[in-house]
Amino acid sequence: MHKGFLRTAAILGVLAVTLGAFGAHGLRKIVPAEAVATFETGVRYHFYHTLALLAIAILFEKFPQRSIRYAGISFITGIVLFSGSLYVLTLLQATDTVGLKGIGAITPIGGLFFIVGWLCLFAGIGKKSSL
Repeated sequence: MHKGFLRTAAILGVLAVTLGAFGAHGLRKIVPAEAVATFETGVRYHFYHTLALLAIAILFEKFPQRSIRYAGISFITGIVLFSGSLYVLTLLQATDTVGLKGIGAITPIGGLFFIVGWLCLFAGIGKKSSL
């Protein structure tokens, strides 16, 4: 197993649950419903790809391919860029901060990393040779 991915998945899982709880219980009091929906989208994709990273860590033992490793790296990067940008957008709205709304342009880049991660996973499990 890939211990680094397992540890990262564990930390990202803690963060996803914590942010999800905050979104469900505290966020509704400080931002409009549309901002809560944006935040919840970030948490949902954060959680999906944390679970995918956990699977990557386990699969790496059977399929020790660069593609599998790149899938894990892509999922981590996607979480940071996609979910992270949605969290920051919500924070900006909660604090009435202006001038940084362009951060939303980062979100689709994170989404591309998610797509690349899934494609790398597909490529990695089809190969026979190892690293």
